[in-house]
Amino acid sequence: MEGCLRRSLKILPWAFLALFLCEIVAVFVPKRDGEFHVREFSSLPTLLNGRIQPFDSVARNSLLQIRSTADVPLEEVPSWKFWHHPKKLKASQWLLELMTQPEQADKRPVFLIHHSDLLSQLKLQDKGVEKSGLRYYTFEEIKPLVQKIGEQGEKAELMKEDARNTYQKQVLKLANAVMLYHRLKFTLEPEGAEHWADTLAQFRQNLPAARTAAVASQNGQEYDKQALQRLLEPLQQFQMMASYGYPLTVPPDKSQTNRDAWASVGSVLLEGTRQPQFNPISVWLGTMADAYQQKNPERFNNAISEYQGWLVENFPKALKKGRAEFYYNNVQAFLHATIIYISALVLGCFGLLMLASAPALSEGLRRSSFFLIMLAGIVHTFGLVFRMVLEGRPPVTNLYSSAIFIGWGVMILGLVLEKIYRIGIGNVVASFAGFVTLLIAHNLALDGDTMEMLRAVLDTNFWLSTHVVIVTLGYASTFVAGLLAILYILLGVFTTLLKAPLKSVAAGVATETKKASAPAPSGGIELSKGIGKMVYGIVCFATLFSFVGTVLGGIWADQSWGRFWGWDPKENGALLIVIWNAIILHARLGGLVRERGIMLLAVFGN
Repeated sequence: MEGCLRRSLKILPWAFLALFLCEIVAVFVPKRDGEFHVREFSSLPTLLNGRIQPFDSVARNSLLQIRSTADVPLEEVPSWKFWHHPKKLKASQWLLELMTQPEQADKRPVFLIHHSDLLSQLKLQDKGVEKSGLRYYTFEEIKPLVQKIGEQGEKAELMKEDARNTYQKQVLKLANAVMLYHRLKFTLEPEGAEHWADTLAQFRQNLPAARTAAVASQNGQEYDKQALQRLLEPLQQFQMMASYGYPLTVPPDKSQTNRDAWASVGSVLLEGTRQPQFNPISVWLGTMADAYQQKNPERFNNAISEYQGWLVENFPKALKKGRAEFYYNNVQAFLHATIIYISALVLGCFGLLMLASAPALSEGLRRSSFFLIMLAGIVHTFGLVFRMVLEGRPPVTNLYSSAIFIGWGVMILGLVLEKIYRIGIGNVVASFAGFVTLLIAHNLALDGDTMEMLRAVLDTNFWLSTHVVIVTLGYASTFVAGLLAILYILLGVFTTLLKAPLKSVAAGVATETKKASAPAPSGGIELSKGIGKMVYGIVCFATLFSFVGTVLGGIWADQSWGRFWGWDPKENGALLIVIWNAIILHARLGGLVRERGIMLLAVFGN
């Protein structure tokens, strides 16, 4: 019986690893397209926020700003039915529907409004769909209030950002969401258009007669008024598309590499009235919209294929970038890493709590947690590196990437600690930090595009690779020291594990497994002293990196602004971290504090 138990405990880590590995492989394998090649459409490149990105990124970031989710549920499922996954409309499908079938999209609950005062002001308390305490509304429900929302949003926008209260921030966010929603409708064709491809063909056919009539009118001669009238409505539609079109979807000629040369479909169609024929890309995009609206998959897929063929010859890098970013979006590496981190955290906590009472089971859970953190770390690293390649930048460029990189750094340090001490402390630190930082990154992503272009003063890969990476590693290690100290306090308050000798803990597994009659060897340092050594070593590491990173930041500031130091709040914060870590080391070396003291200082450092 005990032999089976021992074998089961040895197999347990590999079983957990195999389970999650299968799930990761299933996620990372590219998926096939359906009847409509929506995935191929989703990877087509556009220009938005100063960078090339696929339609899928436009859809996801827009939906995040409007709804704070990256998809739209098609059915309502009670929260307690957690095993039932409701059908959802993916971001690209939602965008296609919004652009080609706006009357259907207007019935989807995509507008998140949760501020009680705003709901009361708009009289929406009894409308919408409630989900987990949040309320979602369709465009049809808020359409009568659009003017009022816009007026309130304009008033809030005139105020300074730090002077706005929560109501003003929420009404401004809602106003921007409504405007964004409206502009997206004009991306491929005018809102409510039908048979748009035929409209374009008819426009080209009527254009020569209209030009003749226009010349005659200018010369004071009789002219065909109906010939001009036939072009009036399409021209107004072109103008609306040029004014409201959100992403720039039409690339320039091959000879033009300037990003400013990208244009919206409406602008290209207006320009096409003065050319022998329309730009073929605007026609292909219009055909896609028309075919999707008329539920003609063959025509939709053919238009995509023809456009992709043009991109292969003229803009292969843009097409490759669009496909790569679409794959990155769909893999959702950080989401799956978060799920694995949570599972590892649960196993790690149980393993740590059973350290003294059931050493054999504790060891099985510890190894299971360690294996899962390694798998999550690989997925985390994949997402981090893939993102770097997409941006062409070092790992840290904004708050979103800072959270991802800090979590990655803490995960590495936690694994190193666990490899050295093998008692579960490093597992808990690594998995908890990985989970929390990726959760923070997810919330930071709700503001929209996380790969936006950098300001000119920050646009230097050298300093982003040196100062920013080094100082961020210093911050990450400071977090590790604080997490270890918090764990020390929790173990001291709720358990008696801090008094357990580390040698006894390590030997307890072998003792129980071999059914030795002799008691486990005593002696060795206590767990509390072991954690103290961990915190001290990590603080040394943190002091070095935060100090070197701060010095490099001063050099960068000198090159950018002509001064090493300006008492900027960010500079003061960096200096305070260095000073505080130095205080911890001096207090420890000078004997001013012992274990508890250094733990409190480390917690305060966080």
